[in-house]
Amino acid sequence: MSKPSRPGIYGTPPPSLAPPLSNPTQFSPQMPGAEALEMQGEATLPQMVMLAPSGTIERRYAIALALRALVPGAALTALAPNDKGGARLAGELAAFGCTVASASRRHHRICTAPRPRTITGLDEALAEGAPRLIATLGLWSQPGIFSWDRIDTGSALLLEQLPSLSGSGADFGCGIGVLARAALASPGVRRLTLIDIDRRAIDAARRNLDGPRTEFLWADLRGSAAMLSGLDFILMNPPFHDGGAEDKALGQMFIRRAAEALRAGGTCWLTANRHLPYEGAMKPLFSQMSLRLEAKGYKVYEAVK
Repeated sequence: MSKPSRPGIYGTPPPSLAPPLSNPTQFSPQMPGAEALEMQGEATLPQMVMLAPSGTIERRYAIALALRALVPGAALTALAPNDKGGARLAGELAAFGCTVASASRRHHRICTAPRPRTITGLDEALAEGAPRLIATLGLWSQPGIFSWDRIDTGSALLLEQLPSLSGSGADFGCGIGVLARAALASPGVRRLTLIDIDRRAIDAARRNLDGPRTEFLWADLRGSAAMLSGLDFILMNPPFHDGGAEDKALGQMFIRRAAEALRAGGTCWLTANRHLPYEGAMKPLFSQMSLRLEAKGYKVYEAVK
């Protein structure tokens, strides 16, 4: 059990809105290298500041984990944009039995509450947000992962176009492993590396697809894909939001990382929303680029290095 010596932080609360912390432990599952709040001992943290997730189930789960980890009476500060869960924060904390002080600033709701000795509804919130088998997919997942309980349209369209694959490849932004599962159905695939910034996605993908042909990396591709080279193929449905705001540069960065990791003649299969300007990023990096499908607001590309 951890000692209650360092405060905890979850995500990146705006410094102008959150109380300062001295040498906090990071617990966000979307920051590679962070500690898992699920594994933190009960009543061990002296303070927690949280940028609360926008999804209701995910947010209640994270708040429940934080309250469980705090020493009774220790302060939880939870904040979120008003239109991304902030308007519900005070009520959700009160439902856990907290006495809540609430303030509004810069379009955020900022709630502070001491951890009550008895947390109402703790087990229910933890169960609702925990990993589970999605029967319709035959895959394990968890609320908070991208498209956690369904196959998103872009991935479904890419699956329709995906040929038999061979050699060594990677799935950039793998999620729970929908695209990777299809790739592994090709017997010629010798090795597949699944990479995601979300630890929960990597945990689910490992549970779904662990085997002698797979490896899993909890990593941020904005850093580097230098650990990968000479790949025969890469699959990706790149993200285009960062912190809730659209960021076209994310997908463009995924494309550059794919070009770095592929061998000459290697293939990148990409699906993306129609409005995203990825063609300009792909053309100078690949010798051939083919639009394989355009439907339902999405494009599917095959690009050869």
